[in-house]
Amino acid sequence: MDIGVISVRYARALLKAATAAKTEDKVCQDMTMLAKSFIDVPQLRQAIDNPMLSKDKKRELLSTAAGGGVDSLTASFIALVLKEDRENVIQFMANSYVTLYRKQKNIIRGKLTTAVAVSPATEQKMRQMVEQKTKGTVEFETEVKPDIIGGFILEYDTYRLDASVQSQLRNVLNVLRK
Repeated sequence: MDIGVISVRYARALLKAATAAKTEDKVCQDMTMLAKSFIDVPQLRQAIDNPMLSKDKKRELLSTAAGGGVDSLTASFIALVLKEDRENVIQFMANSYVTLYRKQKNIIRGKLTTAVAVSPATEQKMRQMVEQKTKGTVEFETEVKPDIIGGFILEYDTYRLDASVQSQLRNVLNVLRK
C-alpha cells in the first residue's frame, strides 16, 4: 500500500477524533513538533526504524519528540501506530495531519521576502491583504534576502508575486539578449 494513502488515512482519523474531543489545536502542536523533530534530529528516524528497540522505548521517544507533555489523544495515536507496526510512516502521518488541520481551519501559509527588514506595520498590511484575498487566516513568515536588491516577493497558497529589483533586472537582461 502507498505510504501517502496510509499516512492520510491515519491523519484523517486522528483529526476526526481530535475535532470530536475539541483538542485538534493541541494535537496539531504535538504533530507539528513531531514532524519538526524528525527534520531536526536525523537519528530519530534511525531509532524508530531500529527493530531492536522495544515498542515502549519507541513510544517514549515519539512522545518526547512530540514535545513531552502530549495530549492524551496524541499518546493513544502513537500507541496505535506502534501496535499496528506503522511507526516507519509516522513522520508522514504527522505532516498529513498538519496539512489536513490547516485545510479544515482555512489556514494559509504565506511568505514575504524583502531585501531589508520591514516594519511590523508593513508586515501586518501584507498579511491583511492576503487574508482578504484568501478569506482565511494566514501564517506569515518573513525573510530578508539582500540579493533581491530591492522590492519584495510575496508567496501564498499557489500564488507568487515577484516585485523584486533582481527579477526586473533579469527581465531587462533577457530582452537585451534577444
